[in-house]
This record gives sequence, structure tokens and C-alpha cells, in this order.
Amino acid sequence: MGQCGITSSKTVLVFLNLIFWAAAGILCYVGAYVFITYDDYDHFFEDVYTLIPAVIIIAVGTLLFIIGLIGCCATIRESRCGLATFVIILLLVFITEVVVVVLGYIYRAKVEDEVDHSIQKVYNGYNGTNPDAASRAIDYVQRQLRCCGIHNYSDWENTIWFKQTKNNSVPLSCCKAALSNCTGSLTRPMDLYSEGCEALVVKKLQEIMMYVIWAALAFAAIQHLNSENIVPVEWRSLSTL
Repeated sequence: MGQCGITSSKTVLVFLNLIFWAAAGILCYVGAYVFITYDDYDHFFEDVYTLIPAVIIIAVGTLLFIIGLIGCCATIRESRCGLATFVIILLLVFITEVVVVVLGYIYRAKVEDEVDHSIQKVYNGYNGTNPDAASRAIDYVQRQLRCCGIHNYSDWENTIWFKQTKNNSVPLSCCKAALSNCTGSLTRPMDLYSEGCEALVVKKLQEIMMYVIWAALAFAAIQHLNSENIVPVEWRSLSTL
């Protein structure tokens, strides 16, 4: 009967370790996705600390993989020290996830100020050439988000590029995707995206940050809900060693 209980506890712990490995993969994927996506918008914010939640969530994912490895080895070898370490690291991961959620909300609130502070400078630096990183970033954002200018297409009239070209037109990236004969001329505003990019960039970056928040919050909630079952099983295993 005792041996059956030990076997059952080991089975539960191995199953939990598999869940941690799956969670590790998901968290690392979310963190990597945030980095890749933010790279397309990095000209619109200067505070690199905005990416701290993504860095932490990747670290948590890596830690969860290590936790799973420790848990499996400790369960198979019936190591009291290994299982105790498993429990302690689980608690640390839970605390870290709570920190990620808090930081995520803090930096999510700062996104609007960051973009508002940087976007005018980025648009003024536009020169229309593909090798220029700022120009590529603006053209990419305007095509992807289907927007034009900061608040609307008329903002281009105040840029250095517009004044130098003197052709009364905006970049072709402002043209609606369905139109093949659009030249960007301001004499045909119906051919251009009417919505400004600032609000859409802020919305996009805040959505990305929410992925981090929800990923950390979801796993922290699952850990909390299952803590009454997880920890007793682990300590039951410890007491039988």
C-alpha cells in the first residue's frame, strides 16, 4: 500500500514536470515574440527598460525548464534535497511572475509617453531612402498599421523631407494597399490612409506588452490554484524518502 502511494506521488510529480516544460516553451516563445515585434518599432521608443518584462519572462521560462529537469531527476533518484530545491524554486518562480505582471502594467502605461516623445523626431528624420533605418521603420509601420503621419497625413507637410521634395506628396507607404496607381499626392487624399500612426503604434505596443502580462498572470494563477495539491504531493514524497 505504501509502495503504491510512493509510485502515485512520483507519477504526479513527473506529470507536473512535463507541464513545467510546456510552460517554459510557451513563456520563452512569448518573450521572443515580444523582442522580435518590438524590434520593428524600436525607433518609436527610447527607454530600453520597456523590454525588462520580456527579459524576465524568458528567464522564467528558462528557469521552468531547469525546474522540470531538477524535478524529474529528484523524483527518479528519490532525492530529498532535489525535491526540496524543487519546492523552493517553484515559490521563487511564482514571486517572479507576480513581479513581471506588475512591471508589465507599469511599462505598458509608459508606452504612450515614450511614443509621443519620440515619434516627431523619427518623422523629422525621414529621408525616403531604403538604407536609412528610420525611413524603413516609418514605411514599415505605415504599411503594416495602414496609417499615415503622426495624427493624419497632413502632418507630413511639417517634415523636412516634404519641404525638400517640394512635390506636395507623402511617402508611397501612405497609399491604400488596394490602389496600384497611387502617387502619394495630397491632391488625392482619398487615396491615402486617413488615420494617424501614433495612436496605432501605442495600441500595438500595449497589446504586445499585454501578451507578457497575460502569460505571466495565467501561469501564476495556475500555480496558485494548484499549490494546495502540488506542494503536499512533493512533501509526501519527501516524507517517504
